[in-house]
Amino acid sequence: MLIKHCPITDTDKVCKLYSEKDGVPIKHVCTTEFNNGIADVFYRETPHPEFGNKYFAILFLNNKPYIANADQVENFTFGMVENDEGNLEYSVHRHDYKSFDNGNMIDGGRDYIRSNGKVKIFVVRDGVMKHFGANDEGYI
Repeated sequence: MLIKHCPITDTDKVCKLYSEKDGVPIKHVCTTEFNNGIADVFYRETPHPEFGNKYFAILFLNNKPYIANADQVENFTFGMVENDEGNLEYSVHRHDYKSFDNGNMIDGGRDYIRSNGKVKIFVVRDGVMKHFGANDEGYI
């Protein structure tokens, strides 16, 4: 089962650019509401030598690109439901309502989780979205 992301940037280009610039592998982690905007969050295994963060966010505020420390992403929870292809999807922001032909829906981003189906909870740890389930099947 894969997690479907809805990035706002070309994440492959961003990863390539910063991997070459910083000399360490960079990977896309998720897309979420962040600092009053929607951001793509990226991860590097070693802390940035100048700023000390392992996660950074690229977001647009007033149509201008910004980069920000995103280490707080490890404090976020992501509710996910199964889409029609059997993959998991999450609501990116408060008003990102997603519904599927299989009857599942998800809404609320990081502000709240609203769904009519089985929700799996994920958290980000060490650059990976990991299941944080309430039972053996991972549903709450």
